[in-house]
Amino acid sequence: MDSQAGGKLVGVLADPVVGMAPWIIFSVLVGPGRFELSVVLALAVSVLLVVANRVVRRDASLKLLEVADVVFFAALTAVGLAASAGTRRWLETYAGEVSNIALVLIAFGSMALRMPFTLQYARERVDRAYWHSPDFLRTNYVITGVWGLAFLVAAVAGGYGDLVLRDPDNLWTGWIIQIAAIIAAVRFTAWYPGVVRARVRRERGTGQGA
Repeated sequence: MDSQAGGKLVGVLADPVVGMAPWIIFSVLVGPGRFELSVVLALAVSVLLVVANRVVRRDASLKLLEVADVVFFAALTAVGLAASAGTRRWLETYAGEVSNIALVLIAFGSMALRMPFTLQYARERVDRAYWHSPDFLRTNYVITGVWGLAFLVAAVAGGYGDLVLRDPDNLWTGWIIQIAAIIAAVRFTAWYPGVVRARVRRERGTGQGA
């Protein structure tokens, strides 16, 4: 792998959206008749991300989200393999909401522990001199919070479709609202740091921001 391609791959792996890929895949795909496919794909991507990070950057830190990815989807796979027919039906209906709520807890839990999960990714893309700046830290709290809210919206929408409408594959609650929430979070993650950097430059007159 040449240095330019390696640099691009490092940049991709340092993107928190990539770290959330297993959750996004599972949240979007899971439903009646699709549990096995969804959980196996999510677990495979989780393991692939951990391996890729170690291969591309041997000094890369093991991230909270990477560990949560592998542990959660490995556990869900094991439960699915041992589940009875009734439990399997329950998983096909509600596992999407369970995963969405799990990521909400990870997002807000990491903020409560003063280590928003996007911070580990952001530190791989920003000079060490800015790691402890208030603007940099605040940016990651905001982005992590937005992801928590996005998956909370997805969980509420999916729960409404499952429990109230009794229709796990409802177009709006099962697909459109959930996908729209995730897309909004992806776009916010790409947009917000630039806004903060521009504001910091205006305030300081020079230099890099968050």
